[in-house]
Amino acid sequence: MAKHNGQQLAAIRREILKTQLFGIPAALLLGFGLYGLFAANGNAFHPLLDDRNIVYAMLIAGVILEVLQMYRLIPLLKAQARIISDRDS
Repeated sequence: MAKHNGQQLAAIRREILKTQLFGIPAALLLGFGLYGLFAANGNAFHPLLDDRNIVYAMLIAGVILEVLQMYRLIPLLKAQARIISDRDS
């Protein structure tokens, strides 16, 4: 049983890693979007970040991707915690 739990835990950790890698573009979109919205003031390091429509689209896309990541990540973290608590008890 412990070996089966270990295999499940390894599989869950791989899925968590994949999900976190999926979140990297979302975080970048949010970061660049917030930079373009609040910090650039028409003098951004890239011309697309001066366009408000592009910045808003980046923010929307980043939020959607982050929500999708959390939607997938939370059940994985709960399953990981359940396996670890079952193993420890």
